[in-house]
Amino acid sequence: MTFDERTASHYEVWYDTPEGSRADVLEKAALRQLLECFGDTESVLEVGCGTGHFTRWLSAQGLSAVGLDLSAAMLTQARALQGAPLVQGDAIHLPFVDGAFELVSFVTTLEFLEEPQQALAEALRVARRGLLLGVLNRWSLLRLQRWAAGLLRQTIYDTAHFYGVSELRKRLRSVSPEGAHIVWRTTLYPRWWPWLQAHLPWGGFTVMALIAGDGFQERGL
Repeated sequence: MTFDERTASHYEVWYDTPEGSRADVLEKAALRQLLECFGDTESVLEVGCGTGHFTRWLSAQGLSAVGLDLSAAMLTQARALQGAPLVQGDAIHLPFVDGAFELVSFVTTLEFLEEPQQALAEALRVARRGLLLGVLNRWSLLRLQRWAAGLLRQTIYDTAHFYGVSELRKRLRSVSPEGAHIVWRTTLYPRWWPWLQAHLPWGGFTVMALIAGDGFQERGL
C-alpha cells in the first residue's frame, strides 16, 4: 500500500482514536527528551513528514521546522492543516546544501524507505548537529499486533521494515562521523507496563539520536 490520497486522508484521523492519542502523547514525550540532548538547536528538517503531524509539533517546540515528503497526497493534507514550510523531495536526494539544518529527524519514516542507509547518510550531509529518529520496534508487542492485523486486511505496515534497537544502532554507527554519540530509549509499552519509557529494547516505539561530539560512545539516558 502506498501513501496515496486515501491513505493520506485517513492518516490524521488515527490520532483522534484512543490508541492514536495515547501513542501520540508517549511518542512526543520520548522525542522531546532526546531533543533536549541537542541543546539550543534552532532548525530542523523532518524527512518523510507525511501530513506534517510531527513537523507542526517540532515548530511548537520553538524550532524553525521544515517538512519534506515524496508523496504529493500527504503534502496536500499537510498544507490543508497549515503549519511549517513544506517541500516535496526524495530522502536520498535532499534538495538542500551541506549543513543547511542543525538537526534532521525521521519519525516513522525509515521503516518505509527502500534505501535507508543512503537516506541516513544524506540526512547527515545536511545536518550540522545530528539526527533524531522515531522508529517502530521490531521486537515488541506492537509489532506483533501490526503483523496480525495485516493477516486480516491490507495495511500501510505490510511492506514496512520494523527495526530492532541493535539493527537501528548498527545503521547509525555505519554512517556516524568521528566522535558521535548515540542515545536511545523506548516507549509505547502495553498499558500494564509500569514505566512510560525505559532503556529496554522491547517498547513499541524507539527514539534514538545521533549527536555530534568528541569521542564516540553509546549510552542510555
